[in-house]
Amino acid sequence: MNKKKIINDPVYGFISLRSPLLFEIMEHPFFQRLRHIRQLGLGDLVYPGAVHTRFHHALGALHLMGRLLDNLRAKGVEISEQEYEAAQAAILLHDIGHGPFSHALEETLLHGIAHESLSYRFMLELNNQMNGSLALALHMFRNTYSRKFFHQLISSQLDIDRLDYLQRDSHYTGVVEGAIGVDRILAMLQIKNDQLVVEEKGIYSIENFLHARRLMYWQVYLHKTAVSAERMLVNLIRRAQYLFKAGESLSCTPALSLFLGKEYSLEDFQSNQELLIQFGQLDDNDIWGAIKHWQSHRDEILSTLSSMLLHRELFQIVLSPQLIRKEQIQQVRMALTSHKNLLQSELTYMFSHGAVSNEAYIAEGQTINILMKNGSVMDIAQASDLPSIKAISKIVKKNYLCWPKNISL
Repeated sequence: MNKKKIINDPVYGFISLRSPLLFEIMEHPFFQRLRHIRQLGLGDLVYPGAVHTRFHHALGALHLMGRLLDNLRAKGVEISEQEYEAAQAAILLHDIGHGPFSHALEETLLHGIAHESLSYRFMLELNNQMNGSLALALHMFRNTYSRKFFHQLISSQLDIDRLDYLQRDSHYTGVVEGAIGVDRILAMLQIKNDQLVVEEKGIYSIENFLHARRLMYWQVYLHKTAVSAERMLVNLIRRAQYLFKAGESLSCTPALSLFLGKEYSLEDFQSNQELLIQFGQLDDNDIWGAIKHWQSHRDEILSTLSSMLLHRELFQIVLSPQLIRKEQIQQVRMALTSHKNLLQSELTYMFSHGAVSNEAYIAEGQTINILMKNGSVMDIAQASDLPSIKAISKIVKKNYLCWPKNISL
């Protein structure tokens, strides 16, 4: 590539890929797959504009990383060309391990394997294919590089990932409360003793960032309708897995059938390269294509859930800070039994209950640190004069119960 590649982004304008390595990564099938994985999973069922993808997000994060590194260089922080390229490569690939519908199906298709672990496996494979050109990016991603602030830029409570997804998700959903002052935050970041810090005059921008994140969780990521849709999808995939293992014939792509038929561990991905390649074939289209077939399947539970999800006939949901009483759950069970004539073992597919939580800021471990004018460094929870910062450090938990709308309790 003799000249830099220009990409037009609706959030930031023009994004430049100034390195042949970055362009090579972007053109790879592993990365192109992210075009077909929605950033917000089923979020468009609540916000119709939320159809942006992991591909969009990765490019946005790449752009912000470049801008921040330029700012740090201007402040006198020495960053070599190799470090600059590696940091951009690492943030470009940070979400490459996501499966269909992003977080929604991690517990079913992947059985709890974190997408970060699979991102690392994909990066190792790409590094082999690209003759070791991602070695430094891998060190930054795994926090084994000597200059620790690079990992903080990739994964921390104030990382490039969060800066982009809050701004991007706010833009595409139209939820203006999620908008943050990205330009101001990037300008206020500094490096002190090899750690990422925020200059004291930028503290209000960080407070706004934390408030925006908290609001986006309850208004978008954990919106009750989105929770209901995700639980339906999880139940649908669970039912498909049960039928597949019982020997039922299910129409789906070869890659999807592989993960419906067997549970795999992270060790399986580490020892079996072909498994990683097959996972790299999976995206949202595999799931939607299968669901279209399954709506006419002879299994009533599978066909009902498939039809309901396709036509947005979602479960009604109660979302409350109060615990869901056992009596409420039993009431749903009894109503389903009488209305649907289901076996006790089948009831769990037609309703769901559990809890969701929101932690905007964790005041333990890797904190957001403020560089005070006197040179000292303080956690933002202590440096801020707003009591709300301490309040949002608390984990907020809500409980849910959802069931079909045509079932009267």
